[in-house]
Amino acid sequence: MEIFWANHDPFARSWSKQYKSVIFYHNEEQKRLAFETRIKLEEKLKQKIYTEIVSENIFYPAEDYHQKYYLRNRKELMRILKDIYPNDVSFTASIAAARINGYLGGYGNISEIEKDLTATGLSPETVKKIVAALNGQQR
Repeated sequence: MEIFWANHDPFARSWSKQYKSVIFYHNEEQKRLAFETRIKLEEKLKQKIYTEIVSENIFYPAEDYHQKYYLRNRKELMRILKDIYPNDVSFTASIAAARINGYLGGYGNISEIEKDLTATGLSPETVKKIVAALNGQQR
């Protein structure tokens, strides 16, 4: 929950349903933690939080062009990954693509991403190509 609250603006009202701030919980423990942390943050900062907390029901993934946004803007990396994930479904579901996208978004460092990509089962040569491409680009 700390990571969630630290990485978005819970005080802004949503201007549309598709962009609203929301926490989906799957069980009573998650629900309790979400409400507890929201209340503590409101008390600490003395501001109303507009993030909704609702039961996970039906979830609709974002449109393809919203998926792996930072990564989609890196042509060299996309060329490398297209061979491994030839369609949007496999690309969107890819843990490796998610980790690269997170790195490009400012999370983690190059040694962590190299270790994480190796753990996803990518070949050593593919990991080397990706790391080389990441080293050659500014975040």
